[in-house]
Amino acid sequence: MRASIFSIVAILLTAYLAIPAHATLQEDVNQAVTIIERFQEIPEKSIPAAVMRDAKGLAILTVTKGGFIFSGKGGSGLVIARVGNGWSGPSAIGTGGVGFGFQAGVEVSELVIVLNTPEAVNAFAKGGNVTLGAGMSIAAGPVGRTAEGSVALQAVMYTYSRSQGAFAGVSLEGTVIATRDDANTEFYGKQVTATDILSGKVTPPKGAEPLLKVLSKY
Repeated sequence: MRASIFSIVAILLTAYLAIPAHATLQEDVNQAVTIIERFQEIPEKSIPAAVMRDAKGLAILTVTKGGFIFSGKGGSGLVIARVGNGWSGPSAIGTGGVGFGFQAGVEVSELVIVLNTPEAVNAFAKGGNVTLGAGMSIAAGPVGRTAEGSVALQAVMYTYSRSQGAFAGVSLEGTVIATRDDANTEFYGKQVTATDILSGKVTPPKGAEPLLKVLSKY
């Protein structure tokens, strides 16, 4: 019995240790730039430019899942909104949890959630937790250059996951995403709310410039 208990504890520790601590918002900004640049390089396997141009906001996360039998996952990222003729500063977000399932090893996913309506942006701007699919439609988004001419709004949010060089629509319904207020405070050098950031009331710091530049073409 004692050996079984130690085995379970070891498995749980493995799951948690496989998941890195939340990154700083600057690290998430840098990662978001890399993710966007990657899908720009392969338009035939990426998020259609029309979807990006029509987006009212974007949530971009890197999620790590690991474990065996008991599993854990954790991730961090940012949400950014379209304001006026440009984009707001980024607001830090994160997700995580522990589950039970027959999986082994560590898996890293890059997730992009396209926010198609002001209501979708407002859900993230309120701070606290956002449960994807709760009260707002969410769907795997169209992919590739061939979808460019036939993209029509089908959901409040489109979801994508990047794996092996290609983006694919993915179901994220029920995923809970939380605002990381401490990360925002560190990045902006003062206490700020997600509402003020995503409405454009807070001036983005210099560290946000690479992200704003890569999004400026949309």
